Amino acid sequence: MGAGGVPLAADVWGEASAPPVVLLHGGGQTRHAWHGAGPRLAALGWRVVAPDLRGHGASGWSPDGAYHLGLFADDVRALVAELGGRPVLVGASLGGLGSLLAAGEAPGADVRALVLVDVAHRPDPRGARRIVEFMRSRPDGFAGLDEAAAAVAAHLPHRPRPDGIEGMRKNLRRHGDRWVWHWDPRLLDGFEGRMDPPGMAARLLTAARGADVPILLVRGGLSDVVRADIAERFCDAVPRARRVDVAGAGHMVAGDRNEHFVDAIVPFLEEVG
Repeated sequence: MGAGGVPLAADVWGEASAPPVVLLHGGGQTRHAWHGAGPRLAALGWRVVAPDLRGHGASGWSPDGAYHLGLFADDVRALVAELGGRPVLVGASLGGLGSLLAAGEAPGADVRALVLVDVAHRPDPRGARRIVEFMRSRPDGFAGLDEAAAAVAAHLPHRPRPDGIEGMRKNLRRHGDRWVWHWDPRLLDGFEGRMDPPGMAARLLTAARGADVPILLVRGGLSDVVRADIAERFCDAVPRARRVDVAGAGHMVAGDRNEHFVDAIVPFLEEVG
């Protein structure tokens, strides 16, 4: 359950007694973004919880249509309190921002460590705009799964196309005779302004230092959202942060190169676990 009683759907893998890891997806995605990483981490001895963020997938929508970062951080705090066991938070993009604020601002969530997946204190505005433009591009949805798959392929030309298109069902829902993305359309209200508003970079750096836990920044080697120099400045400013790049991956690191992503985080998880 998230803040304010908003229900959060989640997938869970692994033994109940294993140390917990929470996987938090990016804006516009669903928990199925972790369908490759979750089972593999569970096989390595972790209890893995992957929720849909509020307004996404099968989770509840904000009753008033509000989706500011503080709400996502409050949801993370609620999840951590419910799970116990000082989990490691692995947050991609929006999920990473919520994790960072939840751990580093009062009341700080009691976590063991943070893995920030292609998110730092600020994005490259060109990459951020590209994401927002894609999310806004088809407000009326798609005639079929193949049309949606073609749109994703055009947005992510570096990613090999899957053998089939049935996986698209997990990110779409029926709306009349159309297929639309599986998130609340109100999420986009002011979305671009929330990505890097005045003062947010300083706030996130302060939160990262205030969390006082080990932080691993996993950057996609091809990312146009977190440039190498942005990642370097983040790690220079946060004493307990370090960085690893995943070659051949863009902003959606786990979706682009899942095996390499898991290989990149496992040594860190073993160290902090």
